[in-house]
Amino acid sequence: MTTTLDHPAAHLTPEDIENLGRELDAIREQVIASRGDRDAAYIRNLIDAQRKLEFVSRAVLLVSLFPPAFVVGTAGLTISKILENMEIGHNVMHGQWDWMRDPDIHSTTYEWDSASPASMWKHSHNELHHTYTNVLGKDHDLGYGIMRVDEDQRWRPMYLAQPLWNFLNACVFQYGIAAYDLEIGKYVAGRKDKEVFQEQARGVLAKIRKQVTKDYVVHPLLSGPSAPTTLLANVIANFARNWWTHSVIMCGHFPEGVETFEKTSIDGETRGDWYLRQMLGSANISGSPFLHLMTGNLSFQIEHHVFPDLPSNRYQEIAPKVQELFERYGLTYTTGPMIKQVASAWKKIFKLSLPNNLVSRSGS
Repeated sequence: MTTTLDHPAAHLTPEDIENLGRELDAIREQVIASRGDRDAAYIRNLIDAQRKLEFVSRAVLLVSLFPPAFVVGTAGLTISKILENMEIGHNVMHGQWDWMRDPDIHSTTYEWDSASPASMWKHSHNELHHTYTNVLGKDHDLGYGIMRVDEDQRWRPMYLAQPLWNFLNACVFQYGIAAYDLEIGKYVAGRKDKEVFQEQARGVLAKIRKQVTKDYVVHPLLSGPSAPTTLLANVIANFARNWWTHSVIMCGHFPEGVETFEKTSIDGETRGDWYLRQMLGSANISGSPFLHLMTGNLSFQIEHHVFPDLPSNRYQEIAPKVQELFERYGLTYTTGPMIKQVASAWKKIFKLSLPNNLVSRSGS
């Protein structure tokens, strides 16, 4: 990895970086060697609890005409949707539970409750984002192609509106991710095969149609007189999941202290270099066990990016070991409460919407 004198890893020698990589490999091997019954019980119990919560919440919403039922059913449905999306779907599709050989939770067969088909999401997320984490021009998760996320990116007038784009993207996040996974810009520019694009577009529309039918037609109709309130509950649950998911991802990738990298910096990248880039290109969220669960354990974004295919329930366990490596190698372990991390990320979005010279003159 090429570093400048002011780079946070400039003090590390190539030997230091490779030693760091070997120490992280050792942590990884320890977890792999100890995977077993308690991990399998964790994910199976979680899936069972999530499904029961969704069933009970939808049953309560059948009488959502009554305010207490509306509040309880909406809250339960929201939590169940977040759990399925974050701690179950995201992590299953990373292959974290493939070692169990259970087709219900295998990365090759799982399909989640989101607008983006699993196959498309795994390509853009697992293959591209996690390989080229925070590399400008390679990791398109950086700003999703609509935002400026680094001072070295050339400023354009369109970036003045990026706080608005970011707000709107949060409101419809699952659909924004589906459009992003479709690579619409690449298709319009003639750099994506027409037949491939059309096939993928049909897959996205089929998933959206299925979700819309389930949430906005079938369940409201089953509620009879409570149809309007059940419909509203589903709108709120999906909206809340969009905002929550967007906020968690913002916390993990955009706060102050998270590094971005030039394309040339990964030329000849070793495994140690890759590990170092994951460490410097991610940030954690501190909080309660419930918060960690609701984030899909992406509150341990650093550990997730270093070990994306290890069981998510192990991230909190290995976090102190990873943090100790940060300290021993003189690196900053970026973490903080969720409110602080969200505020930091939004501040950065506003700041980078402006030209560098204007930000400098304002003293920001």
